[in-house]
Amino acid sequence: MNAIIPDLQAAVLCEDIRTECSGQQTLVGVIGVIPAPALPIGFFKLCLWTRWCGGTGEFRQRSLILGCDDDQPIAQSEVQFVLPELDSHVTNVHVFGGVQFQKHGTYHIEIRIDGELKTRFPLPVIRVPQQP
Repeated sequence: MNAIIPDLQAAVLCEDIRTECSGQQTLVGVIGVIPAPALPIGFFKLCLWTRWCGGTGEFRQRSLILGCDDDQPIAQSEVQFVLPELDSHVTNVHVFGGVQFQKHGTYHIEIRIDGELKTRFPLPVIRVPQQP
C-alpha cells in the first residue's frame, strides 16, 4: 500500500511538555513571541509539539528554527514516525537544547515531512525595556 501524506493538525512551541499519570500531555509556557531586554537571550530547552493525522505510512519529520537574517537553522531536530491507519494520529515532541537568539527580529519555525515543507510560522524576538 502506498503512503498517504498526513495532515499537520497542530504545532505549538513551548518551554516544556510534561506527561501526566493519565498519559495526557501538558504544554508549559506556550511561546508566540520572545521578549528580550538584552541579547543574546538563551533557552536551556524549547519544545515543539506537533500532531499528525489523516495519513498512513512511515515518515520523517524535520523541524527547524531558522535565523532571522539568512534562514540558516539555529536549531533542528528529526523524528521518524508511523501512522498505521487513516484513523490513527501521532503526537511528536521535538526538544531543542541550548538555543540562543543573537539579535532582535523575526525568526521562523519550519516543519517538514519527508523533505516537504508543511508549515512555516514566525517567531518574533522583540526588544523590551529592561526592568530596573
